[in-house]
Amino acid sequence: MAKLDSDEIAERLKTIPGWELKEGTITKLYRFKEFLDGINFVSKVAQIAEAMDHHPDIAINYTRVRFSCVTHSDGGVTEKDFKLARDIEAAFNQRSG
Repeated sequence: MAKLDSDEIAERLKTIPGWELKEGTITKLYRFKEFLDGINFVSKVAQIAEAMDHHPDIAINYTRVRFSCVTHSDGGVTEKDFKLARDIEAAFNQRSG
């Protein structure tokens, strides 16, 4: 998959609230009320990522979870990363509680 240039990344980021380009990846920090809420969400994202065979980097810090998406095999951000970010965002918006 083709690596996106900075203008393409900037345009696509406008369509996914809260996501930003940071250190060569697209990333977003999610906050949860309880620790297990974040862990359960990570589990949901893991299922999505596994089905796509495209996996984000995940950092968990108590009630905060950061997802970072980059296509390492292509050396940068691709459309695959934006698809995963949109799916993560949709899962977050559909969760109960």
